[in-house]
Amino acid sequence: MTKSMTKGSPLKLMLVFMLPLLFGNIFQQTYNIVDAAIVGQNLGKNALASVGATSSVLFLVIGFCSGLTAGCSVPVAQRFGAGDIKSMKDYVFQGFLISAFFSITVTVLTTLLCHPILHLLSVNSKIYDDAYKYLFVIFLGVPFVVFYNYFAGILRAVGDSKTPFIALVVSTIVNIGLDLYFIKGIKLGCFGAALATIISQGISVIILLVYILLKMKLLHPERENREVNKKKLLISLGIGLPMGLQFSITAIGSMVMQSSNNGLGTLYSSAFTSAMKIKAFAMCPFDALAAAVATYVGQNYGAGLIDRVKKGIMQAMYIGFTYGLLIGVFLIFFGKPLNLIFVSKKDVEVIDAAGQYLRCLGFFFWALGILNVFRMAVQSLGYTGRALVSGVLEMIARIIASTVFVPIYKFDAICFTDQTAWVTGAVYISIITFITFKSISKNELDRKGTHV
Repeated sequence: MTKSMTKGSPLKLMLVFMLPLLFGNIFQQTYNIVDAAIVGQNLGKNALASVGATSSVLFLVIGFCSGLTAGCSVPVAQRFGAGDIKSMKDYVFQGFLISAFFSITVTVLTTLLCHPILHLLSVNSKIYDDAYKYLFVIFLGVPFVVFYNYFAGILRAVGDSKTPFIALVVSTIVNIGLDLYFIKGIKLGCFGAALATIISQGISVIILLVYILLKMKLLHPERENREVNKKKLLISLGIGLPMGLQFSITAIGSMVMQSSNNGLGTLYSSAFTSAMKIKAFAMCPFDALAAAVATYVGQNYGAGLIDRVKKGIMQAMYIGFTYGLLIGVFLIFFGKPLNLIFVSKKDVEVIDAAGQYLRCLGFFFWALGILNVFRMAVQSLGYTGRALVSGVLEMIARIIASTVFVPIYKFDAICFTDQTAWVTGAVYISIITFITFKSISKNELDRKGTHV
């Protein structure tokens, strides 16, 4: 089912569009929570630390793949909004070629580099073997991550956010069932947790592929579309690569941060892992809203509706900012007891440290509402280089906080590292968004002038 977002209330359209995305993200994070709970409660805090010790590098790799494929769907949304279906199908095929190339390349590189990555992250020797098994298997599933995100991206580009949600729900349910079987049933440990993840991801890809083949003829490249179009391939790469790199560059800062935290001992590795699961759950609405903004902006910009683009972006930012304030208050007062989901109540120090981390995050969660919406809007307008700089600034902020202040203030510094990056990125992207508004307004006036 396709849907144009070029007519009607911008806020209503984005909220309706984001609901399946939000529920999908919640299901995904629910799985992550259940996964961590099964590992932590059945295998112990060291196993939980093994699974969480590599979360930053997984964010780097998966973030790159997600950003790349999201970028490839931007021109699809723009051409769909403009009503240029032939060109849209050209971009669908170019995006498929890009996804295939990078899924193979990234899988080969990451599986070969598992040991250097673990050493770079200063993973403790007590958890090293389990961390390696988990990371290696997850990396084998990179093609599933790439193609789920690509198929979901092109479906969302034409207004279908429900089908990716359904695929995600099915894969999440399968994942939880396999977790219980592999970990509690046949005792495969951390290896079993990773195996369950990649099998369920593969199922989600199959669901989307079958749906597109049977139900979405609009997204079928015809024979004339199924060839390398150098110009459009470069346009897709020109948007996708900076978006992928933006995620990866942000993750480099997170890797430095996690390495510093891992160096503080397994207690803080376990606390960090537990708190990150809750943080990721709290961020679900930000991710869903950003995806809705991407489709809305892409379609309306493609249709030349500049004033409508601006109005929608600002309305989305207000929603993100308000949610950030509310969830921040919740984390300040209720973050600590939530960690009992993953950690036994007898591990008091772990719970206290995780609660401290979440409490400190709560005071600055509002910055993510600004950062996520404005950055996705700038990217969807085609100014991916400008958005990339915000990721660079986040990386620099995390590296400085991790290398300069963690050696002095230990875990207290870790608790304020993310916030430093968020505020830095939010200030920059706010300025850039308004500069970009002026750029697209001028471009539209110039375009109209040539047709007078």
